[in-house]
Amino acid sequence: MQADLIIVGAGMVGSTLALALQDAGLKIVLIDAGPLQAQPFAAEDAFEPRVSALSAASQRILERVGAWSGIAGRRASPYGEMQVWDGSGTGYIHFTAASVHAEVLGHIVENRVVQDALLDSLQASGSVEMIAGARLERLDPLDEGWELMLADGQRLVTPLLVAADGANSTVRRLSGCETREWDYLHHAIVTSVRCAEPNRRTAWQRFTDDGPLAFLPLQREGDEHWCSIVWSVPEDEASRLMALDDEAFRAALGRAFEYRLGEVLEVDPRLCIPLRQRHAKRYVQPGLALIGDAAHTIHPLAGQGVNLGLLDAATLAEVIQAAQARGEQPGSLRVLGRYERRRMPHNLAMMAAMEGFERLFQADPPLVRWLRNAGLKGVQALPEAKALFVRQALGLSGDLPELAKA
Repeated sequence: MQADLIIVGAGMVGSTLALALQDAGLKIVLIDAGPLQAQPFAAEDAFEPRVSALSAASQRILERVGAWSGIAGRRASPYGEMQVWDGSGTGYIHFTAASVHAEVLGHIVENRVVQDALLDSLQASGSVEMIAGARLERLDPLDEGWELMLADGQRLVTPLLVAADGANSTVRRLSGCETREWDYLHHAIVTSVRCAEPNRRTAWQRFTDDGPLAFLPLQREGDEHWCSIVWSVPEDEASRLMALDDEAFRAALGRAFEYRLGEVLEVDPRLCIPLRQRHAKRYVQPGLALIGDAAHTIHPLAGQGVNLGLLDAATLAEVIQAAQARGEQPGSLRVLGRYERRRMPHNLAMMAAMEGFERLFQADPPLVRWLRNAGLKGVQALPEAKALFVRQALGLSGDLPELAKA
């Protein structure tokens, strides 16, 4: 099979790229090892443990590719405030959307909800060919493009291949793209919990001695007592916490969160995810581009991972369409380099900021603790500084693609 563009990975980022290019006049093939079919949804369904904090920029991208209505029609939890504090001191910051005249800072959405809304939009579009249950076995470079061999014997050829197949990308590995990576020596425990007090549509984050603990607001059928938690702790502590029964885990979680929302009354099944940072040395080769987690993974400290990936997808779509308009080959290194130059600095800056925060709040020396508490208090006292953080959270800064602009 010959295609103008093959996207490997139909997750949130790969599906968004396919939809962003659905009217570009390209033969697009989207392949994935999964079933590529939206799951039935009911409002009373339990929450999926993996969620994303979608920024305003991400919301605009998803609206413009036709998926946001499917997300809102399922379940999305808006939040308008964020409270961050140092559990080992008195430093504290309170952010509000109102400070920059916005209605919300973002939405907490289950990854499965986003994925299913995108799949619905792809099915309705009909302009993207999708191959489910496709496992990539071999990847060979051609004079212009790539040849893919699937496990079932199918052979695909394309002048432009996009890797959107996640942190352990098969395309990245088979194409020889090198990465820089390191282990945080922490694991993230993720689940959903019901608290005695409503979440107040606020994202809460406490920096503990072990690592950051986030309570992100969820709502189900109008009940705002639910939160998604992301608790980053060293591996040994993660093993201990995962071994606790629900009652003991709820008690430990309540203590770690300083009971800001009262007792933790219910807890869903828990997942434990090793934390590793990874960044590709190059995002592009001739006829090949990496996007989303295939190009970079980031600490879940601020829930920015999927937002970076959606900006990758929107930017690459913009670069491809501009190249078409100029009569250039979208798979040429000259064209793909424009995507890399626009996205790599922004992604690296965000990764560096999250790495700096993580190291700062893991530091033990008393002077460092004093300085970070003083810094939090200083930012809290400066509305202009807080507004910069809020604009960053909204995705309003940097070189935005047109799909993300207001």
